[in-house]
Amino acid sequence: MPSQRVLVTGSQGFIGKNLVVRLQESGCEAVRFDRGADIESLPALLGKVDAVVHLAGENRPAQLADFTTGNAELTTSLCRAVENSGRAIPLILASSFHAASHDAPGTSEFHRSYGRSKHQAEQAVEALAARGNPAAIYRLAGVFGKWCRPNYNSVVATFCHNIANGLPIQVNDRSTPVQLVYVDDVVSEFLRALQGMASGLTRGAVAPEYNTTLGELADRIQSFRECRTNLTVDRVGTGLIRALYAAYVSYLPPADFAYDLPCDGDARGIFVELLKTTDSGQFSFFTAHPGVTRGGHYHHTKTEKFVVVKGTARFGFRHILTDERHDIVASGDAPRVVETVPGWAHDITNIGTDEMVVLLWANEVFDKQRPDTIMAPVALSTTGTHA
Repeated sequence: MPSQRVLVTGSQGFIGKNLVVRLQESGCEAVRFDRGADIESLPALLGKVDAVVHLAGENRPAQLADFTTGNAELTTSLCRAVENSGRAIPLILASSFHAASHDAPGTSEFHRSYGRSKHQAEQAVEALAARGNPAAIYRLAGVFGKWCRPNYNSVVATFCHNIANGLPIQVNDRSTPVQLVYVDDVVSEFLRALQGMASGLTRGAVAPEYNTTLGELADRIQSFRECRTNLTVDRVGTGLIRALYAAYVSYLPPADFAYDLPCDGDARGIFVELLKTTDSGQFSFFTAHPGVTRGGHYHHTKTEKFVVVKGTARFGFRHILTDERHDIVASGDAPRVVETVPGWAHDITNIGTDEMVVLLWANEVFDKQRPDTIMAPVALSTTGTHA
């Protein structure tokens, strides 16, 4: 995005910290206004900036009246300062979905006061936008991600922190619905909006928005902790699970950044399982001393990919019906994948002078009840193809 100076109110808060880092990465400068700052300083700060992202507010005050002061009145003062600047300064307001439901039947007094104060803050921004100033209001669902304060106002932060640190969590009603947005998506949307805001009011939205339940949330985050013992990782590459896993890992204490793996060893070398997936197989590695041969079996359906990362290996293959044979030599000096094929017996021999280390991926997790591994020797050809 073009280089800008952006006033970030609440820059020391959860979203603010993430936004400031991303602004700096984009070559922009964040001008900060935080808790304890004098409201009278706003006009001078606004004179230095190109836009405003208003994140500051109260969500866990000592008394309910502080909602009005920290949300409605602060936003009103900010909008007045923008108008008095004599410039059209684009302003983004981070509001809450509670602003739309503060008068709904059954709403607690706490959430009624909070939602009302956010709604009043929105009204101040709407009035500013009605006079031509560019403004965008975002009613955010529960925002989660790294640097969010646990045991405060985010159930995701609390669950992630407690489970990562071996502390208990409390789930009163597993069916309670939970609406979430990921902090990276929030910040990305704010940065996109800052690249060009039209005059008047825009009702912005952060996508994607995730819908789950309290019970599903607790189970998912608990599974992240268990993956270190069962070695089975969830589908953490996309969507809500990707974001939740990133959030969970961010709460690990430094002492838990690493964990041990089970290791099976014998006279041939060691075998270590690294990682299992729910539907895409598993990763392992093994070693072999010089002259040692491992394997000597075939599969009906299972396939594998081997990569020699250290040493030199000779892969032997024999077709179990035709007895056709084939050899391949691979080494860590020229990484390549050697793939096993169903119906071909195969083994691997360390033909070098040093320990051999081989990385292995299998397309399915090993099942002792259905191993799909049938022992069969491979008589290595002396005239086969070598590469």
